[in-house]
Amino acid sequence: MRLHLLNHYPARFTESLSGSITAGLHQQKEQDLDDDGWLDMASYTRATMRPRLYFTGDNGTNVYVTFGAMTEQREGGTIDGATMPDSNPFAQTQDTTRLDSGFIYDQPLGDVLNLNMRGSAMQQEHDHVFGLSIENDKHQSYLLESSVSGYSESAAWLVGVALQNDKFTSYAFPEFNYSYQVPGLFTQLDYDASENIALSFSARNDWHNEYGNQFSPRISLLYKPENWILRTSYGQGYFAPTPFIDDIENSGLARLAPFENIHEEHANTASIDVSYVVDNIESSMTLFASNIDDVAELQEITAPITNGKRVQIVNVPGQTEVRGAELLLRYRWHDIKLTGSYLYTDATKQNTLSSGRSPLTLTPKHSAGAVVMWEEHGSHLVGFEAYYTGTQHLEGNPYRDKSDAYWHLGLLGQITLGRVSWFLNAENLLNVRQTKEDSLILPAQAASGPWTTDIWSRNDGFTVNAGVRIRFGD
Repeated sequence: MRLHLLNHYPARFTESLSGSITAGLHQQKEQDLDDDGWLDMASYTRATMRPRLYFTGDNGTNVYVTFGAMTEQREGGTIDGATMPDSNPFAQTQDTTRLDSGFIYDQPLGDVLNLNMRGSAMQQEHDHVFGLSIENDKHQSYLLESSVSGYSESAAWLVGVALQNDKFTSYAFPEFNYSYQVPGLFTQLDYDASENIALSFSARNDWHNEYGNQFSPRISLLYKPENWILRTSYGQGYFAPTPFIDDIENSGLARLAPFENIHEEHANTASIDVSYVVDNIESSMTLFASNIDDVAELQEITAPITNGKRVQIVNVPGQTEVRGAELLLRYRWHDIKLTGSYLYTDATKQNTLSSGRSPLTLTPKHSAGAVVMWEEHGSHLVGFEAYYTGTQHLEGNPYRDKSDAYWHLGLLGQITLGRVSWFLNAENLLNVRQTKEDSLILPAQAASGPWTTDIWSRNDGFTVNAGVRIRFGD
């Protein structure tokens, strides 16, 4: 059972100053759908609040300021009285407190120049329980960015500076504490070479306090002959490693060995997008490819175990390669809109124990979707959605090495009468649920700490939710 209460209150204080506040209360009851003693759906109670302010000056100045607060208490793991195969209960709880703020300042500087400044700050505190391990931590991030832009008849440019800080503090395992300070310089140039051809060049240079100088360029081309649109781009980027890969986020830091000689990841990406628009039909095809070096991956320690450390994060040899194509088709007939899509993804990595390549886990090669929506704004909305997820390669799952393909079907409807909107959503009409096929519980605890397999399908079964939205103000 889920409960969601959400209210949004807009207001205009003066001709140039307005604001709004959104507040929500969300609650979910715990459920053990297959009666195995493990909670398939954790319980949680969450409260949120976000006020916003907007200011528009006579000289074209625009200011946006927002603040946010969230608190959540989540309880999962074993139900009361249940145990894992080692005859012990395993609690999996998390209490979260999050505060954040942000602003955007935009002001013209004469006729062709513009000044933009933006910033954000976030602090998030967690109280984790993983079985017998208690792990409390704090995440902090700050961003300040300023840029000046200008334009001429055939070109637009931008140059700016940025300072970003990401900090993590673990009170139980301080060896994983880090503070990344990253000043950067970025620029962009958009140039209209002709009526149908546009070029874009951008580059960013970061001076990372842990991983040194990082240069990230990008170039793209846009060609628009009649009803066709052709886009192509190529870029490079990097990612600074942290301990928070999926298995560690699910089970904690207790079994993870400290970093040793870990490098940043580097990626090269390219894409080609072709679109065709005629009347009320829109179609597109995208081809994409990525090569990623020094991917950080969790690996079981084969040497003698010390201090309970059973896994480590290492840079895997060779390249991780992603190749794929996406097809999209949209058609509008009066108030009815139909959207269909298909995605093909070939994602592989270098085998570490043998020659050749193996597929990435939890990455379906084939997926597709179809949505039919009948909507008249301010009156009604009726929709049907169908999403297909193909088979996925699995690792560390004793029950299977390949998932089943499955469909997710949903219905949604809404009727609006004046300021009141009534809605009804039915999700997962086929009642697909992973635990109908196999148990989530592992016969023995995984080296990294979890007691469950990866989630490769739906885990909640058929659900229905209904509610009412009330609009206040103009």
